[in-house]
Amino acid sequence: MSAPMRTVEVGGVAPYRIHIGAGLLADGTLLAQTLRGRHVLVVSDSHVAPLYAQAVEDALHAAHPELRIGRHVLRAGEAEKTLANFGAVIDALAALGATRDACVFALGGGVVGDLAGFAAACWMRGIDCVQLPTTLLAMVDSSVGGKTAVDIPQGKNLVGAFHPPRAVVADTATLRTLPPRELRAGLAEVIKYGAIVDAPFLAWLEAHAEALLEGDTAALAEAIARSCLHKAAITERDPHEHGERALLNFGHTFAHAIEAEQGYGRGLNHGEAVAVGMLLAARLSATLGLASWADAEALRTLLLRFGLPVALPAGLAPEALLARMHLDKKAQAGGLRFILWNGPGLAHVVSGVDEAAVRSVLGEAS
Repeated sequence: MSAPMRTVEVGGVAPYRIHIGAGLLADGTLLAQTLRGRHVLVVSDSHVAPLYAQAVEDALHAAHPELRIGRHVLRAGEAEKTLANFGAVIDALAALGATRDACVFALGGGVVGDLAGFAAACWMRGIDCVQLPTTLLAMVDSSVGGKTAVDIPQGKNLVGAFHPPRAVVADTATLRTLPPRELRAGLAEVIKYGAIVDAPFLAWLEAHAEALLEGDTAALAEAIARSCLHKAAITERDPHEHGERALLNFGHTFAHAIEAEQGYGRGLNHGEAVAVGMLLAARLSATLGLASWADAEALRTLLLRFGLPVALPAGLAPEALLARMHLDKKAQAGGLRFILWNGPGLAHVVSGVDEAAVRSVLGEAS
């Protein structure tokens, strides 16, 4: 007997629900319950579409036979999250004749969710988007909160919009086809929630590490639900990242610099870069006297337990990474801004961080 579906409510000015459970992509009634019109564009990638796109379209047609459904498939990979591919999704909406009450279904990982969500935000100044995340990372992070964007050569997610989804449907059965590396990458973002606001969650993760790495359905559903509850609460209070929502970027200032400097998709993936970035943030916190070195070492041990990288990739110069950080969205006119911590569960924003301290931490990690 399968576990019951779990639901997380996201409030605020544009409330929506996150549905978590196995087999949800075949539930046409659930998928279609938020539709307002008869045009649907399913956006997916070359890895995910052959596995799930037809099932999603069949389920939608079964629930609403009158729907006009189009499909647009991108090549898989972070390198495809471009303005050119954003334009291709816009062209697909135009070819479909999508009206103001149309809906985009983003079926895939974070790249698809971000890009399809951005296209939905822009088509006719904003149409509905339902997120159908198929990676753990997307289920616990990018599909929730309404951030949409594409990358440009100068940096990650520099062009985008806030556009909350109409719903998020996380079918945990899709994680069975997820490569182990991608599962571990998603667990990095799960660890992040413990690091920033929920220290006991870190202990739970340590205790359930083996089950999570083996893809245990119940353990993963609990990790997803707990992560989504934290993100939902934070984004509800701060939808446009004017304050508390910045905490979700713990490790990301370092991570985005690593990804951009390596070339998207050519080195560490996003979750792996976040793992390295979180450890660097913990070490920077210790360097600045905000937290203990023991806290940083405990985080390093946990990341290693989940098979995640903890060192900067070879060949990345500290000065080049610093230059990337200055262009990051989280930088400010007054200097670099980081999410640091006073220890597990105690993250906060620190502005005007001394570049010498950052350079020192990068130098020690390279």
